[in-house]
Amino acid sequence: MIAASSPPQGEPVLVVGAGPAGATAARTLALGGVPVRLLDRSAFPRNKPCGGGISLRATRRFPYLNDALPRIATHFVGRLHLEGPGGESTVIESDGPAALMVRRVEFDALLVSLAVEAGAELVAGADVVRAADSGGIVSLSTRDGRTFTSSTVVAADGVHSTVARRLGLNPGWPATAVALDMMEETPRAALRDVDPSTLWVAYGYSPVDGSPTRAAPEGYAYIFPKRDHVNVGVGYVLQYYRAHVDASPYDLQRRFVDRLRARGIVDGASVRENFTPFLIPVGGPLRSPGRGGVLLAGDAGGFVNAFTAEGIYYAMVSGDLAARAIIESRRHGGDQAELAARYASACGDEMGAELRDSVLIQQYLFRDNTRIRAVIEGAPRSMLTRMILDFVVGRMSYHRLRRRLFTRAPGLAARLAWELLRKKTWPRASAAAII
Repeated sequence: MIAASSPPQGEPVLVVGAGPAGATAARTLALGGVPVRLLDRSAFPRNKPCGGGISLRATRRFPYLNDALPRIATHFVGRLHLEGPGGESTVIESDGPAALMVRRVEFDALLVSLAVEAGAELVAGADVVRAADSGGIVSLSTRDGRTFTSSTVVAADGVHSTVARRLGLNPGWPATAVALDMMEETPRAALRDVDPSTLWVAYGYSPVDGSPTRAAPEGYAYIFPKRDHVNVGVGYVLQYYRAHVDASPYDLQRRFVDRLRARGIVDGASVRENFTPFLIPVGGPLRSPGRGGVLLAGDAGGFVNAFTAEGIYYAMVSGDLAARAIIESRRHGGDQAELAARYASACGDEMGAELRDSVLIQQYLFRDNTRIRAVIEGAPRSMLTRMILDFVVGRMSYHRLRRRLFTRAPGLAARLAWELLRKKTWPRASAAAII
């Protein structure tokens, strides 16, 4: 049990994991005058398996990125090719850039450098393998025998968070709440997307040829164009993959690339050395993303959009909110019991409805492939599509989009409310909020 106490004002906050969540938390803390140590098992730059796509609203939420991004290779796209499980497809075009494509090896190193420039202390090569709490003081032990202690910890150490597991905040994700993403990031000299101006996404992508079943395959496939590379990948909810996919991860990836090449969508071949499978939490955030002085951010807290599988933006937001909760708590001399509640409330206000709805939409669409077809076929002429694009680029808040969407599509609102009531994990009050 983490005891409630007031941390010493000069005590460094420990941030575990220097990905987008951890690096953003460290930067915000340092700029807020709070000493911070950023621990990561790697030295930067380091590679990280990820599609590397970010909705452009990130530059509005974090305006400092506009000045920092020219340091790395970036690629902006405003065109989406969307396919369904039955082969139906459409193209949606924005009136300007809508998504930012980055390589994580460069983007993560950039965010870390911004944190260090702000005053954070980076401790590389610190692979945290044990965490323990004693009277409100958390001790983190690394593989090489070092120990770091603090009453305040931001755990941004990924989907398999050691801190969350060891301290009992999350014993592990069920197979229904994680997706197995299988992707490669390959230079265009070896594997080239024919149209680098377009983000290509297949929803309900079938792992086998033939007619889809009534229920859509619980997965997706994508091509993310980068400046000099291309990311190609396939993902499935882990439970679905185990039950329905009779292929190893790389065999599935190679088969997908072969299909794309046969259709003239890519040139070249899959490169085994560039292939990395990884897990993404897609079941929604933890109900309690913190306890006492320990806050979970990014994948460790489940802050990923279940419908799009986008995680970078939400990781950065959760890291920033964790840091702001800590700064506010120290500024007012609040105890650690208030800190976790303050953080949970901030996450709920900014991301709660959005991430909760993403889980419901994912489950609703997968249940019947005709629903995906209807969305795809109606997208080009739909006013809702325009509103969603405004949301993606940051011109509209999710709360405003949600109100307008449910006003224009009351049937969808009723169906999502029903989905919410069917689930055991969300309170009936949430369904009432949708209605």
